[in-house]
Amino acid sequence: MIEKKIIKLKVKNLKDSKDVLSYLADCLIEEKMVKPSYKNAVLERENSYPTGLQFDGYAIALPHTDSEHVIKSQIAIMTLEKPVKFVEMASSDKEIDVKNIFMLALKDSNQHIKILQKVMELLQDKEDMSKIESFDDSKENVEKLVEILEKHELN
Repeated sequence: MIEKKIIKLKVKNLKDSKDVLSYLADCLIEEKMVKPSYKNAVLERENSYPTGLQFDGYAIALPHTDSEHVIKSQIAIMTLEKPVKFVEMASSDKEIDVKNIFMLALKDSNQHIKILQKVMELLQDKEDMSKIESFDDSKENVEKLVEILEKHELN
């Protein structure tokens, strides 16, 4: 389920959450994983239902939207060189500094819970998340990230 083309490591020059979401959504659109409507849908959903999650020592964002915008299930992954502010999930105004984004594009709404559980297992694995945060954008590190995803059954 993970296309290496949609793993972006240590991305620079994105100034806010909207830039981040637009960039990753554009990657999914370009690879024909999602419909052009996905981008606006994910941006609108993020405004209504923030996806920032704070863990001990790092924060992530888990943006997603309805399956009607998805052509082929995919998890797009991006790490940022410098964090951007995302609103924390279950809050309407608390901002957190996010460097890791796991954008879900799931075609089958039935698989949503299962995939989310596996993603959450990975996100709670401090050792693997520390590795992911340290990876630069080399081909070797993309392969290492894929191995971590396989270990967590997210392939």
